[in-house]
Amino acid sequence: MKLSLVTGASTGLGKDFAIALAKKGYTPILVARSLDRLKSLAAEIKSLYGLDAIVIKQDLSKPGSAKELYNAVKKKKLSVEILVNNAGYGLNGEYFKNDFTKESEMIQLNVTSLAELCHLFLNDMVAAKNGRILNVASIASFQPGPLMANYCATKAYVLSLSESLAEEVRKYGVFVSCLCPGPTKTEFFERANMMNSKLLNFSPMTMDSETVVKAGMKALFSGQVVKIPGFSNFLIAFSVRFSPRSLVRKIAGFLNRLD
Repeated sequence: MKLSLVTGASTGLGKDFAIALAKKGYTPILVARSLDRLKSLAAEIKSLYGLDAIVIKQDLSKPGSAKELYNAVKKKKLSVEILVNNAGYGLNGEYFKNDFTKESEMIQLNVTSLAELCHLFLNDMVAAKNGRILNVASIASFQPGPLMANYCATKAYVLSLSESLAEEVRKYGVFVSCLCPGPTKTEFFERANMMNSKLLNFSPMTMDSETVVKAGMKALFSGQVVKIPGFSNFLIAFSVRFSPRSLVRKIAGFLNRLD
């Protein structure tokens, strides 16, 4: 049995990644906070592809949760071939005004749990000389983002870590890729309190989840280290290298502003 593990699998990109992997014959281990949504997705996958998806309820924004998840997988004697670190969230607003508990939990989820899951599962993958990891970052990885300061910082970490790990483990037959989508039509914007943001409502970069996942799957199975879906997103990420940082900050702040 070929196994994949997808975090944040209850909705959005995570849900679509689980379905896409099931379509390719990988039985998904579905991980998220919402047990009801996970069970519903597992039933959908069973109906569509005849695979018995494994459901694990886990809140990865809590300290120690990544190790708990890994231990739960090992207790079931499961061997994960593909890990999709998709779970994450953003928070809009001036950093000093935001609830730091939520900012801290974002670091735990977007950075610490992702890094620990990479560390734990890479040990298994290297030993097996087989495995693939896809870390979901963002186009925000390439620039600072006023009003999304902590989110952009966490995604910059994910991109840097992913690129470094890709070089470290390739010689062992293991591949690490990083997906850096632009604004995507998922529940992300609702949770980040950004439904009225210019970034979502007036951006030519906005894409649907299925298109982003298709690009991520291609990168995952081809071993492409960094994938930016959409030509507009690619141009923006590339242009940041040559634009004055002061201008980049102002544009990002404008797009993250609420109407």
